[in-house]
Parts: sequence; structure tokens; C-alpha cells
Amino acid sequence: MTAEAPPAPALAYGRLIPVAVHFDDLDALGLLHNARYPLLVERAWTELWHTHGVRFEGDWEAAGDACNAVKELRITYEAPVTSPGEYAVHLWLERLGTTGLTYGFRFCSADGVVTYAHGTRVLVRLDAATLRPTAWTEAFRTAGRELLRPAH
Repeated sequence: MTAEAPPAPALAYGRLIPVAVHFDDLDALGLLHNARYPLLVERAWTELWHTHGVRFEGDWEAAGDACNAVKELRITYEAPVTSPGEYAVHLWLERLGTTGLTYGFRFCSADGVVTYAHGTRVLVRLDAATLRPTAWTEAFRTAGRELLRPAH
């Protein structure tokens, strides 16, 4: 007989993406190192967009909407992560502009109940040839609208 994980709580917006914290992600005090939070959020973001067919494999020309750069990252740490294991990242879009977007995130327990850190990140889509801002494709915008947080 195998045990099944309890279902994650229903989210009013966004998606909950599973992530794993490994022993080597912890610092000398046994806490998840502060620099690992953005890395784990990035991995969740990449996983989310892979489900929509957006991939970046090192080819700027073929990257399409994945050809983007971080303009700003803000993070607030609420509680320490003190052990390796299964966690999650709750992701959503705060704003979807013509060439940029702001997404929100919560680094949380696997069930989404406990928040360890939260923040926002601003991305700008780049033209592969000029590295200047360019518009998101309509396919990306359609997928992104599904992630928009309702106005609060």
C-alpha cells in the first residue's frame, strides 16, 4: 500500500510548482542559503513555462519569449528553511506589459500553507539580435493572462 500526498490547497490565482531543497543548499548553520531562494524560484518559473512549450536551450534566436533579462528582484525572508526536502513555489503574474512583466512568488511548504519567503521579479523580453526590449508573443500573453493575480 502506498500513501498519497494530500492535495494542495486550492489557489485563488497562479500555480504551485514543487521544488526540492537538497542538503548542499543549506549554509554552515543548516539554513537554506539566502542566494538559493531566487535559484529555486527560477527553476520553478522555468518548469512552469516548459508546460506551456517555452524553452531556452542556449540559442538566443530560437528562444523567443525565453529571451529575456531580469530587471529587478525583490525578496523578503519570513521564516528559515531548516532542512532538505520537498517544498513549493507559488507563482503568479502581477503585471503583464507589452515588453515586460512582473511576477510574484512565495517560497512555501509543499502544501502551500507556510510561507518562508516572498517577492517579485521584473523581466524584460529582449530581441535576440539587438538585445533591446521587444513585445511578448500573443501565445505567451495568452498563457500569461491565466496567471494574472486578480486586482486586490
